[in-house]
Amino acid sequence: MRSRTANRSGIVIRRRVTPAGDIIVTLLTPQGKLKAVARGGVRGPLASRLNLFHHVGVQVYQGPHNDLASVKQAILEGALPRLAEPERYAFAHLLAEFADALFQEGEFSDQAFDLFAGALRGLSHQPDPEWVALVLSHKLLALAGFVQNTAHCARCRAPAPAHPDPLGGQLLCGKCSSLPAYPTEALAFLRSVVRQTVRVSMDAPVPHAQRPALWRALERYVTTHVGDVKSWRQLLPTAAPIASVPA
Repeated sequence: MRSRTANRSGIVIRRRVTPAGDIIVTLLTPQGKLKAVARGGVRGPLASRLNLFHHVGVQVYQGPHNDLASVKQAILEGALPRLAEPERYAFAHLLAEFADALFQEGEFSDQAFDLFAGALRGLSHQPDPEWVALVLSHKLLALAGFVQNTAHCARCRAPAPAHPDPLGGQLLCGKCSSLPAYPTEALAFLRSVVRQTVRVSMDAPVPHAQRPALWRALERYVTTHVGDVKSWRQLLPTAAPIASVPA
């Protein structure tokens, strides 16, 4: 008989407490995404272990008539306390919501888990968490198969587009866009981030003044191709307005 009990190690990317005091969590594991419930968890030791961004080892039981697996045990394997800092938390929450939207339950992806775990470590330790989030957002999207086309205009297919697409977050040529072209550094980032390693991208950060435009383009692209991501609501209002550049 197939065992209904399994041991998994993963990172909590989503957490919700029900009125009954249960904790429903989603873990990103090397074996894929796992959703489970800790019944009565808020009244026991699981409450402090099953927190967002915690790396935990869990024992889960899948009953024959239950949609959700039940968490029977949870051991804290790692935590990054600095992710609770306001300047880091919003970006960590955004990447967690990305991972939840991009990777499905039952998918085996060591690469997705390793990339996301590395992203959280970078957000915790690097002095520029915003740049970590920008680079790793594009990397997570590319791993899931969502790659922005930077070689041709998204509308007319003209080569070497350099202007923002106000609707879909892609790149447009000068004839198809009414917006100024991206500055040199921002444009170079968009064209190279998928091909380059994370380390190379981290060593060439885009100036802070150019980042709001990159965030807004990413929001449009994700909304169009992946779906609504609620974390934009707490992240983008704090960004500086896009500076206008004379045509």
